[in-house]
Amino acid sequence: MHDSVLHANRLHAPAARILPPMPLPSFRDHPVILASASPRRRDLLTEAGYDFEVDPANVSEVHDEKAGLHALTMENASAKAWHVGRLKPHRLVIGADTLVAIDGCALTKPADMDEARSMLRRLRGKTHEVCTAVALVCQSADIFRRFEVVTRVTFKPLTDPELEEYLTLINPLDKAGGYAAQEHGDRIIAGVDGSWTNVVGLPMEALSKHLAALQVFPKSAEPDQTEA
Repeated sequence: MHDSVLHANRLHAPAARILPPMPLPSFRDHPVILASASPRRRDLLTEAGYDFEVDPANVSEVHDEKAGLHALTMENASAKAWHVGRLKPHRLVIGADTLVAIDGCALTKPADMDEARSMLRRLRGKTHEVCTAVALVCQSADIFRRFEVVTRVTFKPLTDPELEEYLTLINPLDKAGGYAAQEHGDRIIAGVDGSWTNVVGLPMEALSKHLAALQVFPKSAEPDQTEA
């Protein structure tokens, strides 16, 4: 009898409710935030047609070469995005970090011209990797996405005079590896295997896909919200 009552109670118990997934917040009314002062990343987003604001993250980048290229870029990109994301919790924030690696050793931004010169000598005539990690954060919507893109870049076998001439054309001190692909890159680069924009500082092909998944589109490609 007891078992029958329990069975009857189960039959009449309300079915468990399956809650629908939380809808994505709308970022249409507020531009995304680029947590970087890099003019190269700003230019790439502008050229792609995105509406955005610049709010550089005031964080110290990690430069522990023992951590490895991928761990370093992921950690730095996340720290930048979260620094701004916590201050503006309802906004979608983009953080990014780019490093160069040769022979398994990460190259950050050179401290002075001598170090920049040493880096270029180390890169010339060889193939190295450029890794950019990107973090997307919106604290209020519990959004935290990370990804990375790696491009292989081969340098020309530069002579010392060619190297010195290149250094007179750019400012290498704010660039990972001491060079800029978009600034007289034809003088030093023999070939690029992978995303060119990744070498510049922001892998736009991958970033655009992640932003589209969050319903963020370039201004010229935004879905029409008007009713027919």
